[in-house]
Amino acid sequence: MVDELDIKIISLLQKNARLSFREIARELDVAVGTVYNRIKKLEENGVIKGYAPVLDYEKLGFGLTALIGVKAQGKKIQEIERKIAEKSRAMMVYDITGEFDIFVIAKFRDREDMNRFVKWLLSLDGVEKTNTSVAMQVVKEEPRLALED
Repeated sequence: MVDELDIKIISLLQKNARLSFREIARELDVAVGTVYNRIKKLEENGVIKGYAPVLDYEKLGFGLTALIGVKAQGKKIQEIERKIAEKSRAMMVYDITGEFDIFVIAKFRDREDMNRFVKWLLSLDGVEKTNTSVAMQVVKEEPRLALED
C-alpha cells in the first residue's frame, strides 16, 4: 500500500531522481532511515522500477515520432506485443480496445529508419495491417505523472 509519505517521496524523485536520502528527508522533515526504508520498499514492490534521465530525443538524433496502430490475429497478439517491445525504437507498446489491437509509440532517426521498422512489423506472423501516423510537432511529451494535486 502506498501512503501520502510515499507519494511525496516519489514526487520528489520524479522531479530529481538524483536527490540523496538526506535531501529528501530534510525536504519532508522525516528521518533519513525512514526515507531509505520507504524507497527500498517501493523498489522491492515494483512501484519504483528504475531511475532514468528525461532526455530530449530530438537532440540525440531521434526527431521522428510515430504512432502505430496494429491489427493482429487474436491468438498472436501477445506474441506480437512481446516482439515489438523487444525493439529498441518502440518506446511504448499498449494492448488496446477499438479498431486496432496494439498501439505503439516509437522514435526514429528518419523516414528510412521508420520504414524499416514498419516493414518488419508487417512481416510478423499474425499482423494483418498497420496504420502509422507521424507526429508533426511534439506539444507535450512528459514521462512523469503528477501524483499530487
